Amino acid sequence: MKKKEKESPREEIRRRVTLASTASVEMEERKSVFIGHAAPVKDEEEARAFLEEKRREYHDATHNVYAYLLNGGATARYSDDGEPQGTAGIPVLNVLKMSGATDLCVVVTRYFGGILLGAGGLVRAYGAAAKMAVDAAGIAVYEPYAVWRLDVSYSDYQKLTAALPKLGVSEDRCEFGEGVTVICAVERSRENELLAAVNEITCGRGKAVPERVEERASKRV
Repeated sequence: MKKKEKESPREEIRRRVTLASTASVEMEERKSVFIGHAAPVKDEEEARAFLEEKRREYHDATHNVYAYLLNGGATARYSDDGEPQGTAGIPVLNVLKMSGATDLCVVVTRYFGGILLGAGGLVRAYGAAAKMAVDAAGIAVYEPYAVWRLDVSYSDYQKLTAALPKLGVSEDRCEFGEGVTVICAVERSRENELLAAVNEITCGRGKAVPERVEERASKRV
């Protein structure tokens, strides 16, 4: 199997457990409306951008409490946004820590309904809204995937396309010309299995060229 002699360095991407999507949920507690917003974020810049987006969107709210967790839990920030100290931001942050995920931001918006909830009521309400938002977004495991370009003959392609799913390889697209070019992705840990399969199926005639490494969801928890 022909292979690129010199591969360009590919960025190392770590395995992450984070939110599968962005979600918003709403609940009411003694006439106060709590809206929980959850989003996956990669760094503090993205977390702050998400916070500012919600602050603009809900500029008329009584409070926009937030918390975010990054770098496997090494970076944690929160704010009570005017609520009594310890009754809002910390309960939200605790939900993030208990989720088992990292690289996520949650903003809980409150519209005051005229009835005081007390410290305990605030802790429960903010924690509940945060958990509802995280549950709605879902948790996913993201792995580093290697994207490869495979150049094979038409006859070899028929055999190859049947073998790829068994290796957990996903075909992104195919280009048909004199031969077939397959753009596919595989977990980094299974790259050697892919190359061995291409070599065996094509009897060494196939060509495999590494394209890039990117993050993809491998499963949803």
